[in-house]
Amino acid sequence: MDAATAARNWIDGWLRAWPARDVDGIAAMYAEGAVYSSHPFRPPETARSYVESAFGEEDLVQAWFGEPVVSGNRAAIEYWAILRGDDEVTVAGTSMLRFDPDGRVRDHRDYWVQVDERREPPPGWGH
Repeated sequence: MDAATAARNWIDGWLRAWPARDVDGIAAMYAEGAVYSSHPFRPPETARSYVESAFGEEDLVQAWFGEPVVSGNRAAIEYWAILRGDDEVTVAGTSMLRFDPDGRVRDHRDYWVQVDERREPPPGWGH
């Protein structure tokens, strides 16, 4: 599978599974042994362990994904999400993904920033 198709499938999978808190749905998009780095200063883990923890702490209010930037077997995808824990927070960042030939993620690295309030993406975001 080409990386552009894999990236679109990854976005669609997250948009379905995240609001449903579907750990299995997200984990299925990742290859066996895939590395998931949720932040540059956190130790790597698996997609399953990350979402199990995150889903226990927050509820998704709304999410947006930008147009993937694809090169070879890799893609960079911007995201923007409003989450609710005790209060609403906004997270904006980019996922750097490397796909295997079947279109599953082999390596996932996120870079993001958070503000402690609700903010929707600015006009033109994600293109």
